[in-house]
Amino acid sequence: MADLALSIALGVALAAATGFRVFLPMLIVGGAAHTGYLHLGDGFAWLGTPPALTMLGVAALVEVLAYYIPVIDNVLDVAAAPAAFIAGTILSAAVMTDMPPMVKWTAAVIAGGGVAGLTRGVTGVLRAHSTVLTGGLGNFVISTAELGGAVLISFLALAAPVAAIALVVLFLLTATRLIRRLLRGAKSSGGPA
Repeated sequence: MADLALSIALGVALAAATGFRVFLPMLIVGGAAHTGYLHLGDGFAWLGTPPALTMLGVAALVEVLAYYIPVIDNVLDVAAAPAAFIAGTILSAAVMTDMPPMVKWTAAVIAGGGVAGLTRGVTGVLRAHSTVLTGGLGNFVISTAELGGAVLISFLALAAPVAAIALVVLFLLTATRLIRRLLRGAKSSGGPA
């Protein structure tokens, strides 16, 4: 039962990382599988193949760089929302091994895809407020924090899944408080909410 809980925690934590960056967590998981550090479920061994690693590496690099380009970063937030949900679901299912398929896919879609979408949504709202408040100049900070979050959560999930989940919860609580404060400030000043 403990293995099942750790498997689910690993999947949910990795899914949350895809909410920060879609391809980077997939690249990290693929690398861990390729080196034999991580065993992937049936049908997901392709993530650790050299062609997949090459493709994910290029996609991750382009995604990371694109988030540092003003205007493009906001467009990517819109496009990344469904992509994060899909990537979070895939990563969750890939690492949730030794589970009945119905349980695995239900947990992967609801918990994995859900937390990926939630994380992406929260960071998207933060970027939108940053764009309004700083004219896009502050988005560099948001992009750097997202990149750091994707890397940290991905590696932490591989080493200590429960700690990674705790860090994700802490981020979501902190970000939610910040968004509420920004919305209250915008309403009290008569600006856009």
